[in-house]
Amino acid sequence: MTRYPRDMIGYGAQTPDPKWPGGAKIAVQIVVNYEEGGENNILHGDAASEAFLSEIVGAAAWPGQRHWNMETIYEYGARAGFWRLHRLLHDLPVTIFGVATALARSPDQMAAMQDAGWEIASHGLKWIEYKAAHEDTERAHIQRAIRLHAEVTGERPRGFYQGRASINTIRLAAEECFDYLADSYADDLPYWMEIGDRDQLIVPYTLDANDMRFATPQGFNAGDQFFDYLRASFDALYREGLEGQAKMMSVGLHCRLVGRPGRIEALRRFVEYVRGHDAVWFATRAQIADHWRQHHPHVRRDRPSQLAKSAFVERFGSVYEHSPWVAERAHGMELGAAHDTPGGLANALARAFRSAATEDRLKVLRAHPDLAGKLAAAKRLTVDSTSEQAAAGLDALTDIERDTFHKANAAYVAKFGFPFIIAVRDHTKDSILRAFEQRLQNTVEQEFATASGQVERIAELRLRALM
Repeated sequence: MTRYPRDMIGYGAQTPDPKWPGGAKIAVQIVVNYEEGGENNILHGDAASEAFLSEIVGAAAWPGQRHWNMETIYEYGARAGFWRLHRLLHDLPVTIFGVATALARSPDQMAAMQDAGWEIASHGLKWIEYKAAHEDTERAHIQRAIRLHAEVTGERPRGFYQGRASINTIRLAAEECFDYLADSYADDLPYWMEIGDRDQLIVPYTLDANDMRFATPQGFNAGDQFFDYLRASFDALYREGLEGQAKMMSVGLHCRLVGRPGRIEALRRFVEYVRGHDAVWFATRAQIADHWRQHHPHVRRDRPSQLAKSAFVERFGSVYEHSPWVAERAHGMELGAAHDTPGGLANALARAFRSAATEDRLKVLRAHPDLAGKLAAAKRLTVDSTSEQAAAGLDALTDIERDTFHKANAAYVAKFGFPFIIAVRDHTKDSILRAFEQRLQNTVEQEFATASGQVERIAELRLRALM
C-alpha cells in the first residue's frame, strides 16, 4: 500500500473555536528574528559568506572569503535595528527567534529581550541552510543549540524554529521535546502532529506577513506596501473572528530589515492600527502553545489511512452493500490524512468503485435490496439498510403504499435489471415515489450512471454516521 505523508485537509471547512482569552477575535503574535552573528561566515567555521536576506540584490556566497558589505548589513541589525525594534515593541508580548550563536555574540541585546519580558525561542545553532545536511549533523546542531541557548539565557528554550529547514527538521526537533515547533506555514491555528509516540504541538509561522519580503523578488519595495499587507491580513482574520472562526496572525520581523528607518514607521502604524481594535490578544508563541494545550489537548484516534488491510475492510467493508472488495481496493490506493475524514474516505471508496469493471459495479447495484420489498418484510436487510429504510418511513407503510412500491420495484427491475437504488436518507416516501416515476424514463445507460451515483451517496452517508 502507498501512504501519502502530507496532511492536505487540516481542520477542514470548519475550524475549531480557539477560545482565545477574553473572547478575543484574533491572536496577534510578533516574532523578531535575531540572526545577526549567526549567519554564514568563515569566521563562524562556514565555507562561504552569507547570501540570504540582505539589501544586496542578487547576493552570492563568496567561498573561502569574508564579505564586508554583507557582514556590515548584518551588524546594522544588531547595532541599530534591534534597539529601534526594542523601543517600539518593548511593552508588547514578543517572541524572539534567537540563533544560539547570535545570542552568544550579543549579550546586551539578549538582556534587553529578557528585561522586556519577551520569550526567547530557539532559532537553531546557526542561521544556515539545512536542506542537504545529514540528519546526524542537524540533530547534533539542534542539541548544541539547546545547550548554548541555556548557557546564554539561563533557561532551556520552549520553542524551536530552524527556518532554513530540512525534511527531517520537525522529526529531529520533536525528539528534543520542545513545547512547540514553528517550522510550518500550513495553518492559521496551532495543530498537533503525531511523530512516533510523541504528540507534538505545531504553532505555525509566516513567510508572507514577514519583512523578509523587503529582500526577495516581487516583495515589498516600500514601507507602505508592508503596512497595507499587514493591515489586510489583520482585517481578514479579524473579520473571520467576528464571524465565529477566530485565528492567529503571525508577523515576522528581522532587525536588519524592518529595523531600518525607512521601514520602521510602517510597523509602528500597524501596531497602532491593531491597538485600535477591541478583542485582540497580543501573545508570545509560548502563551499560545500553553493556551492550545489547555483548551485543545490532542486525542489520538484510529485513522483509516493507517489501518491494516484486515482492520480497514472489517470496519468499512459493509459501506458498499455486500461488496467488501470495494474497501479492499481502496486500501491499496495512495491514502493520507485527507482520507481520514468521512468525505475523504468516501471519495477513496468511490474511486475504487468507479474504476471497477462494469460487471463488478453491476453486482454492487444488484446487491442492494428492493425498497420496502420482501427482504424488508422478512427483516433480512443489513443493519444499514434497515435503519435507512426506517428513516424514510418505509417500515411503516400502509397496504396501499406497500402495493405501490412493489409495483414500482417490479417495473424498474424489468426495465433495468437491477433494483431501484436511492439514498433514502435524503428523501421522504413521496419524493422516492416521484423519483421512481422520473427515473423510469431514463435509458439503461443513464440509469446505470444515476444508480451508481446513488450507491456512492449511500456510502458517504453511511461513512458520516460511522465516523
